[in-house]
Amino acid sequence: MTREEIKAAYSMRDILARYGMEPSRAGFVSCPFHSGDREASMKIYPKDFNCFGCGANGDIFEFVMLMEDCSFSEAFKLLGGEYEQSFRAYQRVQRFRQRKQAEDLRRRAHNQKIQHCLALVTAYQTLIRQADPLSDLWCYCTNALQYQLHYLDHLTAKEGKNWS
Repeated sequence: MTREEIKAAYSMRDILARYGMEPSRAGFVSCPFHSGDREASMKIYPKDFNCFGCGANGDIFEFVMLMEDCSFSEAFKLLGGEYEQSFRAYQRVQRFRQRKQAEDLRRRAHNQKIQHCLALVTAYQTLIRQADPLSDLWCYCTNALQYQLHYLDHLTAKEGKNWS
């Protein structure tokens, strides 16, 4: 059962009955969490409780936690809760995070490729301006520049970006 199912299945009166307590007609019981109660100081509502003496309050889980001196997960199990669904949800969240991390890594690598390509384009442009026209260096840089521009077009076409 889930937390909501447990809350729907049990009222505070059901939980009090587990501990041998019966509220008065007005809905009060002697608070089990502090001593010196001359009159009942804990008001019992359908789904929760409030002690006007010591200030203890909460829902059925909080009551069981205080009575048994245990954690929420132990109180949840005592009331019939199961963590199987929660564990499946945890696994789904983990898979989502792993996919998100992988996507972020791919995006960063892609952006690094674009930055590297832009740096090479700038370097080839500088070399072309400095080289003698139609020299071997000029021809090599022109070809390399055309290749880098084509590769840059290919990289940015996937994203719909204009790199210029």
